[in-house]
Formats: sequence, structure tokens, C-alpha cells
Amino acid sequence: MMKIAKIFKSGNSQALRLPKEFQFQTKEVEIFKQGNNVILREKPKNLKHAFELLTSMPNDFYSCEREDSFPQEREFF
Repeated sequence: MMKIAKIFKSGNSQALRLPKEFQFQTKEVEIFKQGNNVILREKPKNLKHAFELLTSMPNDFYSCEREDSFPQEREFF
């Protein structure tokens, strides 16, 4: 579902007014850029929470076989 959020100035910073259905239930979020997108997500409570997220991944997540090739031969200057 696409929604529009309003950007406004708060002091010397830019702020964003999130629509109600996108509001967070926390005081802090992580923010980062991925290409041209700005991603906001809830900050993990602690490292234990991060490990719980990793263990919740499906067992076949890394199931595809991967072969690393040998390093390329390069000429030195």
C-alpha cells in the first residue's frame, strides 16, 4: 500500500510525519539508504533479539551450493 508522508523542518533537521498505519511502537528506529530508498526499521532491543531473528530464518535459506573460484592471476606494476 503506497501512502504519502509529509516532510517538514524541525530546527536544523528534517522530520517526517508518518501516517498512522506506519507508526512505530518504539522510541528509536534504524535508518539507512539502500540505493535511492531510505529504510526505517525498528531498532533491535538487544543482540539477543538479533540472534533470534537469525534463528528464525528457514533452514533452506543457504541451501544453494556455492563454489568460490580461485583468485585471478594479476600482473604487478
